[in-house]
Amino acid sequence: MASLAENLGIPPKYLAYAGVAPPSNAVRRAVAATLDLVATHGPGAFPVLGEQREGLRQSVARLIGAAAPEVAFVSGTTRGLLELAWCMPWKSGERVVVFRGEFPANVSPWQRASELFGLKLEFVSLAGAVRDLEPVLAELEAALKKGVRLVAVSAVQFQTGLCMPLARISELCHRYGAELAVDAIQACGVVPLDVNALGIDYLACGAHKWLMGVEGAGFVYARNAEKLVPRTAGWLSHQDALGFLLRGPGELCYDQPLKRGIDFVEGSSSGSLALSALGASVDAILARGVEAIWKQVSHYLELLEAGLLERGLVSLRSPDPTARSGILSFEAPRSVTAAQLVAGLKARGVFASTPDGLIRFAPHYPNPDDEVPEILAALDEVLGR
Repeated sequence: MASLAENLGIPPKYLAYAGVAPPSNAVRRAVAATLDLVATHGPGAFPVLGEQREGLRQSVARLIGAAAPEVAFVSGTTRGLLELAWCMPWKSGERVVVFRGEFPANVSPWQRASELFGLKLEFVSLAGAVRDLEPVLAELEAALKKGVRLVAVSAVQFQTGLCMPLARISELCHRYGAELAVDAIQACGVVPLDVNALGIDYLACGAHKWLMGVEGAGFVYARNAEKLVPRTAGWLSHQDALGFLLRGPGELCYDQPLKRGIDFVEGSSSGSLALSALGASVDAILARGVEAIWKQVSHYLELLEAGLLERGLVSLRSPDPTARSGILSFEAPRSVTAAQLVAGLKARGVFASTPDGLIRFAPHYPNPDDEVPEILAALDEVLGR
């Protein structure tokens, strides 16, 4: 009997969803259907694609516990964070807090904004956070007490899989008058995420990891988009942007007011192929339910981690179950580098990744528990056990 991964058209023993997800058959079909639609109907396809995009907006909002008008589509996480960083109503001298050790996508936009708007950027260290988050939260609160405009944090840390305590962070932010922006790409689709319950003010996410879409699509969420200053705009950022194309001559106008919702960031023609892929993948995730996916992935990683520990490997997974995610990382043993180990595993049909010199396993719902012994056997071969 074929496995779920094989039925989906995904390689078995693929444990690199924290890097790039392989496109499923459903994603391929959705992209092909979009290509066929445009090839057959030309400009007549765009109303259909627009309806599909609005349906996807509803689905994404449901996925993160938001309202549809609070969601806009962008080309990926970095683009979403850049839009936020550019369009915050900054005042010179305001302070922004980021975390040292995070993926650069959630640091670089705030660094650039600090340079452009005269802000003060402050780093909070994540050293030792996997074992004890309290010093990190204490350092964050100390920074907040001095006055902070915004805190930017990843929902899940890309190296260790540490799931940040977003509810506690947002409570601290709001207590001291700051807002919270979250990079959700290592969480959304595998870890339950509700922007309202967690008190998140802004969020950005790309499609090509746990959401199982492809590169070139993502979304940004804003609780109060009317606070933002639309410093970036394109022709579709305006209200009634399409009127001059639909109502006849004399309608071309360059002074239409800008949209006041977060969709002002959708300033140009969208990546319809990437969005169609995202639509197919999000539908599959919603059909299974993120809670069920999270339960399945957690159990898989429990089994895998136990096998790694038996082999004397050092796991970087948090001992606190509430601080865990879909990522299990461990340090490479002295006998082999991370790159060598991952290459050896790939030669045996096991896909992993090497962020920052670590070995990272990141399974998703297509991975069945019964493949764990095969993963461990492949690891033993690479290690010469």
